[in-house]
Amino acid sequence: MYTNPILPGFNPDPSIIRVGRDFFLVTSTFEYTPGAPIYHSTDLIKWTLIGHALTRPSQLQIQTPEPGGGIWATTLRYHDGVYYILAASFTRYRPQDDDRVWPRGFYVKTTDIWDEKSWSDPVYFDQVGFDQDLFWDDDGKVYLSSTYRKINRTPGKPIKDFAIHISTVDLATGTATSAPRLIRESASGVAEGSHIFKRGKFYYLFTAEGGTESGHSEWVCRSEVGPFGPWEVGPANPLWRNGVLDEVQNTGHADLVEDVEGRWWAVFLGVRPVRRGDYWEDSVFGRETFLAPLEWQNNWPIINSGQKITLQNTTPALLYQYSPPIPWRDDFKAPTLQRGWYRKNTPQKKDYTLLPTQTHQGTDTDTNTNTGTLRLHGGPYTLSSPASPTLFLRKQTHRFCTWETRLSFRPESIHAEAGTAVYLNYFMYASIGVRLEPSSHHPSPSPSIRGEGGETDTPGGKRVIRFTPRNLGAGYGVVEYPLRSATSDVVFWIECGDEYRFWFREVAAVKGEQQEEQQEEGDGDRVCVGTVSNKSLVEAPLPVGALFTGAMFGVYSVGDREAVLVPADFRYAEVKQREGYEG
Repeated sequence: MYTNPILPGFNPDPSIIRVGRDFFLVTSTFEYTPGAPIYHSTDLIKWTLIGHALTRPSQLQIQTPEPGGGIWATTLRYHDGVYYILAASFTRYRPQDDDRVWPRGFYVKTTDIWDEKSWSDPVYFDQVGFDQDLFWDDDGKVYLSSTYRKINRTPGKPIKDFAIHISTVDLATGTATSAPRLIRESASGVAEGSHIFKRGKFYYLFTAEGGTESGHSEWVCRSEVGPFGPWEVGPANPLWRNGVLDEVQNTGHADLVEDVEGRWWAVFLGVRPVRRGDYWEDSVFGRETFLAPLEWQNNWPIINSGQKITLQNTTPALLYQYSPPIPWRDDFKAPTLQRGWYRKNTPQKKDYTLLPTQTHQGTDTDTNTNTGTLRLHGGPYTLSSPASPTLFLRKQTHRFCTWETRLSFRPESIHAEAGTAVYLNYFMYASIGVRLEPSSHHPSPSPSIRGEGGETDTPGGKRVIRFTPRNLGAGYGVVEYPLRSATSDVVFWIECGDEYRFWFREVAAVKGEQQEEQQEEGDGDRVCVGTVSNKSLVEAPLPVGALFTGAMFGVYSVGDREAVLVPADFRYAEVKQREGYEG
């Protein structure tokens, strides 16, 4: 028995290998960097993020892509002591207008998968498309398959005509050594996610068909001749089928691995919507990684006995039950950020500093805590910009949890804001942050200003909390709430469950700051400034691009077409289990 998904949260398009007793798995990152997260396990159930393959600007440049652009469907392979990760990066993806630029695929490689700095710069292929896969045949030839629109369109049918093409390739240079051939197309108009294996005398071609939404499914073909075919379609396609009434939906895009005991497994993407009366609500997690057993019968693969994928696999002899823990915390004490922080796009300059450990007054007790500080130097792009704002993100992996962070920020411009957010993309997010009240802005440095209550304000005006639900439909609007102190810190909470609830609380400023201490004022009340339903967040309309990702928590410091000239200091970031709820 075991629990799905094995990698909760935004982790689509899994690709897997085994080297010795170690399993390694990679998933897609789309418009986020670093790209190509690599997970490790020894039992297929407990996974640890060990690094990323695409960590340097020389490897990956993502600038202003639409939602759903960037790195698609990475593939992980191992051959003759070398690890390869294949990918393609969409710089233009506008399916609403059937407008996309087909990217060149590429690979990066290393001999040490544990060292994320060891991955090479990209070697680009001649063949365009996405969902690249490499296959090494017994004679030494290397085959590259990918998906792109076939040249000769299907007449009379309004379908995408995305099909699998393959060519031989000189791996050292990426140069094609044969013309690409179309080897698989689908009546649905979409055949993608190709992976080729050889077992015994047969070559197997696995494909994801029907698109990655409700029609998604996994198919298999085989050949006795070679990767160019001819291919025989399997007798039991699709290999399983989850529909729109099931607890797991949109399943497909499978990759295979054999464990040390000779058992075969498939990993693939799926979504787990939430039942709301007589309908299913879209999942905030997006597409996650699932696992199913595979058996061979008459030299054909049978995945999950051909049955629907469920959240609980009840086969007694298979693996064991495990749920990844909810609690997580980053105190920013280390000289580098913990793994699992992401940026939208490729940052064009370094815009953060990790400060040494220092003592801060506790927020809920009389004790002091030793933490570091993540200092953000906000850039000139807001959260609603398609560029790269000063925004640090972590994947939401559990439905019922609470995100918490503490901020010290004294802005000097009405065009600056720092805070925290639930973020899907630059069209779909909700944020809560500290900024200046617009009516009390002074464009140049000025003496301290007296606020309405007589307290000393920061230069430039009175601080407020602003709650911003972006593009989430009728009933949502910007809410502002005044802060009573000029120099207090603010603790933010985002409670997650059937909705997101946004809270803040003023607390005494950290000792040792240049600003005046406010400890004598005492801590303020905890205030809820707004809620956003899960449905509103994930089902908001997208004018361009596609929602291929899942919800992420973020901390940010942003300016509207101007840099933020004062630091935004985050003392910690934390995910807690909500009392009375399981994840």
